[in-house]
Amino acid sequence: MSLGRKQVIWAWGFLAVPLLFYAVIRFWPTFQAFYLSATDWSLMRPAAFVGLENYKRLFADPLFWQVFRNTFMYLILGTPISLLISFVVAYYLDRVRFMHSFIRALYFLPFLTTAAAMAWVWRWFYQPVPIGVINDILSSFGIPQQPFLRSTSQALPAVLAPAVWAGLGFQIIIFLAGLRAIPVTYYEAARIDGLSEGAILRRITIPLLKPTLVFLVVFSSIGFLRIFDQVYNINTNDPGGPLNSTKPLVLMIYQTAFSSYEMGYAAAQTVVLFLILLVISLVQLRLMRDR
Repeated sequence: MSLGRKQVIWAWGFLAVPLLFYAVIRFWPTFQAFYLSATDWSLMRPAAFVGLENYKRLFADPLFWQVFRNTFMYLILGTPISLLISFVVAYYLDRVRFMHSFIRALYFLPFLTTAAAMAWVWRWFYQPVPIGVINDILSSFGIPQQPFLRSTSQALPAVLAPAVWAGLGFQIIIFLAGLRAIPVTYYEAARIDGLSEGAILRRITIPLLKPTLVFLVVFSSIGFLRIFDQVYNINTNDPGGPLNSTKPLVLMIYQTAFSSYEMGYAAAQTVVLFLILLVISLVQLRLMRDR
């Protein structure tokens, strides 16, 4: 046996352990979820095969379609807003030299904050006067107090705000890494040619940030589609309220599984979420690659 073949065998031997481990903890639970979604299992009795009954029940449930709309509202609003803010901050922060590392650490700090602590702080912000900071500021300008978490129209944006704020630090750091990877000679040549800063941004910076942007779009989209912590913790008395106006699909899965103990029905919801994540990720990757 040649030395090259021996090296290949040893390489695959070392890779087999992590690959097998990954398959067991990733792929097996996925296949198990597909199987459980076709059963009627409530932890109190053995799982009974029911075929597509859980999916029929799910698609006929008005609550599911409301939760479906909420989930996509988190995606449609959260992803572009968070990416735009993080890019603007990273773009100007990249030009700062004084205390750059300290400022960058301050922006990254919310990403390290626990969701429960962050949700309680923001819940305090949204309270009425004299407790709520935001309503106190609005009152000082003569603006009427806002219900925020007690309003069916304002609750979702109010929950989305801390979710966007919490993820900015990570996105800023990634954007900064992408900006630092662009060769300085490109900018120098562009300025010698007389291009304005806006033209440099459009023709050099943004096109060369495409790999970074693709990663952040997919990563951020998955994060907002799987939003749970902020929704559950910011309104502990009524998670997903008022009137389910902030409830995402992940919270619905959690309540179905661990409040109603309908594991088969929750597995069907999980499969739907998995397919949504898969389709959206593939579509985004295709669109970004084509562009």
